[in-house]
Amino acid sequence: MQAIRPMPPRDPQQEHRAATPLELLFDLVSVIAIAVAAAGLHHAVAEAHAVEGILKFVAAFFAIWWAWMNFTWFASAYDNDDAPYRLLTMVIMFGALIMAAGIEPFFDHLDLRVIVTGYVVMRLGMVALWLRAAANDAGRRPTAMRYAIGIALVQCFWVAFGWLPEPGTGLFYGLFAVGAILELAVPAIAERGNATPWHRHHIMERYGLLNIIVLGETLLAGSMALNHSATGHFDIALVHIALSAMVILFSLWWLYFAREEHLEDQRLSRALTWGYGHFLIYMSGAAVGAGFAVLVDVITGHAKIGLLAGDYAVAIPVAGYLAGLWFVRDRFVLGGVARHSLLLFAALVLLVPPLLALEGVALVAVVAVWVRGRVAPRRMPGD
Repeated sequence: MQAIRPMPPRDPQQEHRAATPLELLFDLVSVIAIAVAAAGLHHAVAEAHAVEGILKFVAAFFAIWWAWMNFTWFASAYDNDDAPYRLLTMVIMFGALIMAAGIEPFFDHLDLRVIVTGYVVMRLGMVALWLRAAANDAGRRPTAMRYAIGIALVQCFWVAFGWLPEPGTGLFYGLFAVGAILELAVPAIAERGNATPWHRHHIMERYGLLNIIVLGETLLAGSMALNHSATGHFDIALVHIALSAMVILFSLWWLYFAREEHLEDQRLSRALTWGYGHFLIYMSGAAVGAGFAVLVDVITGHAKIGLLAGDYAVAIPVAGYLAGLWFVRDRFVLGGVARHSLLLFAALVLLVPPLLALEGVALVAVVAVWVRGRVAPRRMPGD
């Protein structure tokens, strides 16, 4: 590694392109924030404040995911691994830690100031990276400047938002939605000119790695169920929860890492649909783990909701995960009846809890894996 060197665009056709150790470290920082947000959702649902908890979880998760996603796509196009690049990336990581520290106060009393501070630190680090790209990639300088200016302007909105609206009101969530739309608009506008040279296989690998991290929340919840059963009064229901968690975890992993490629080409419209649509997959994956943690609380008598509500705390995010996979991949790469099979199974997941409880959700997940593997031919040209 040289101390300082130019930051030219990377070759989008480079062979054997893989995630770097710095990117993996960035993921490790992100998982801390994801775990804190999932814990907030878990406690809110267990305390019978599901609607409020879901709104807060969506807001917190959006900030975590969006900062991760922006860095990932930039790194795919411009990572030169020199000292300034590493240091700016570490600044962004520090912002993620600040943001993680603010998630609990946000869930407790809607105090956004720490989250906004961490988020703005992360985003200003991205502004600096885009300015470096603008200085070193003459052909895409307008694109990089649109990113830098757009991100900086939206941060002004977030700083004002962190102090102005009364927490928990309709205006609060309405203004948050406006800020999210502004953030989503920046790449869509910036990439309209000369698009950045991101690497398709690298991006798919990066997204897959974060999905594994997100699914780890379910692994943690299953371990928690076994721990309660081993250290406290043995309850076969806790063993059922742990087994169901593993079955659902493996099924969701299997469905995501199917043989079909997620992103067939580098068209902007396809990249935006796939990149943005993963928000539902990641958020649902983290929420599945939170749902299993809720069920542990229900079985051990630490929740204010019943068993059916706990089952739905798992079923709803599982259905969201399946619907997200259909939205970003299956409707593009599959033909015939297979194209919409995951939507059918998402609906079934929502129907089975009153009849077959949590085991029914796990059964549907397993059947979804089997059926999709049997009826998922490649989509033929012209389908």
